Amino acid sequence: MSGTRAAIRYAKAILEIADSKKVASEVSADMALISSTINTNAELNIFIQSPTFKVEQKENALLEVFANSNAVTKSLFHLLLENKRFEILGLIAVEYNKLFDIMNGVEVAKVTTAIPMDAALEAKVSAKIATFSDKKITIENTVDPSIIGGFILRIGDKQYNASVANRLQVLKRELNN
Repeated sequence: MSGTRAAIRYAKAILEIADSKKVASEVSADMALISSTINTNAELNIFIQSPTFKVEQKENALLEVFANSNAVTKSLFHLLLENKRFEILGLIAVEYNKLFDIMNGVEVAKVTTAIPMDAALEAKVSAKIATFSDKKITIENTVDPSIIGGFILRIGDKQYNASVANRLQVLKRELNN
């Protein structure tokens, strides 16, 4: 079983347990913290991935690092210990939050900007999002200086490109014709 498929199965199981105990939102916050911690802390990521450390050491370390986590989150650590699958913890956290968002009717809008978004640009993007979707939206901002200015908005399979680089490309095509 591939890592992503296994992560989805674990995420579904944990979400069902968390939902039945009415703590799905708390576990979602735990998963966001776990995901960002693993992605930003190379030492923790190497430790989790390393086959040289015993699974008991990994569980104890995670219980210490994420001591304030919900009991359902801590039960995931124990499940990963039993199945020797700590290497997919980061994937599980990401998949859990995707499933949690779907369950709550939340859609992710991926916004690419040349510089980090300020309040004015966020308002512009939010107005454009309202024309795409009537769901609750969370904005995920990626900075890419190559778009020069403006923004590129992706929601599901829809894209709206209001970047300066795109406008220049359109202008270039028109001039060549």
